Amino acid sequence: MFIKRPADIKYSEVTPESLYHNRREFLRTATATLGVAAVGTILPGCVNAATSEPVQAKPKGPYDTTEKVTPFEDITSYNNFYEFGTDKGDPAVNSKNFKPANPWMVSVEGMVKKPMKWSLTDLIKGIPVEDRIYRMRCVEAWSMVIPWNGVPLAEVIKRLEPTPAAKYIVFKTLNDPNQLPGQRDRFLLNWPYTEGLRLDEAMNPLALMVTGIYGKPLPNQDGAPWRLVTPWKYGFKGCKTIATIIFTDKQPLTAWMEASPREYGFYANVNPEVDHPRWSQKTERRIGEFFRRPTLPFNGYADQVAKLYTGLDLRKNF
Repeated sequence: MFIKRPADIKYSEVTPESLYHNRREFLRTATATLGVAAVGTILPGCVNAATSEPVQAKPKGPYDTTEKVTPFEDITSYNNFYEFGTDKGDPAVNSKNFKPANPWMVSVEGMVKKPMKWSLTDLIKGIPVEDRIYRMRCVEAWSMVIPWNGVPLAEVIKRLEPTPAAKYIVFKTLNDPNQLPGQRDRFLLNWPYTEGLRLDEAMNPLALMVTGIYGKPLPNQDGAPWRLVTPWKYGFKGCKTIATIIFTDKQPLTAWMEASPREYGFYANVNPEVDHPRWSQKTERRIGEFFRRPTLPFNGYADQVAKLYTGLDLRKNF
C-alpha cells in the first residue's frame, strides 16, 4: 500500500481546479495517482517488458537517459488521455475498440508550401525511425522513463515546407466522439485537443513524433497511431492521435490554456522553481518507486534546450 506522506501533493491536486470542484470522478483520478503500488523496474535493453523475453542490448544513443525504464505494463495502463476517460486506467479499457483509420490521414494546413492531406505512411516515408529513452514528467508530479520509437519532428517539418512567415506549429487530435467517447463531454475540454510549439522548439533534435514504444506499435491508450513527445516539457504538451498539423504566425490557444489559464501556460517547460498553483513542482514520484525524487530543470534536458528561452521569463509562462 502506498502511504501518503505530508510532502506529497493533496488528492485534489491532479486536475484543473474547476474540474476538481465540479466533478466527483476526478477524486478517483487523484486517488489513483497517489495510490499506485510500488512495482519493479527493468534495465534498458535487457528485457522486452511486453513479452518478458530477453532482447538485444543497444548502445546508448546521444539523447538517451541511462535511468531504469518503466515497465511496459505501467506505461500502457497508467495514462492521461481524457478522450478515453479521466481515470488513469480508463484509456487502457476504453480505447480497446478504437480502430485508427488505415491509411491514417493527416491534414496539413496554414502557412505551408502545399496545404494538403497526407497519409501518415507517406508523410514519414524514408525518415529513419529512431529509438529514444526519455524521461517523462507529468504536470501532476509523477514521472516515467519510456523507450520511444519515432521520427524527429524536425524532419517532418522540413518535408512539409512551412513558409518563412510561420512561427508556430499546432497539433490537433482526431475529432471523433463515436470512437473517442470522452469528446462527448464538452464541459471537460474544448475538443479536439490542441497543442502547439514555437517553430524553433519543434526543430530541436529532442522533439519526436512517436510511432511506438518498446519497439512495438504505439498502443491506442498512448496515442496511436502517432503522437508528439517533447521530454523537456510537462506531459500534457504531448498531443496524441494527431490528425491535423497547422503552421501559423500567431501563438495558438492550447487546450489546457483555454480550460484553466491560471494553471497552464503555453511553454509548460519542466521547472522545479515554478509551482503549480495547487502543488509544488520541486519533487516528483517516479512510477515504480516509493520515495519522491527532486525534479530537474527542463526535466534534465537543460543542456539541449535552455538556450531556446534566453531572455524569456518562464515564471510568467508556466
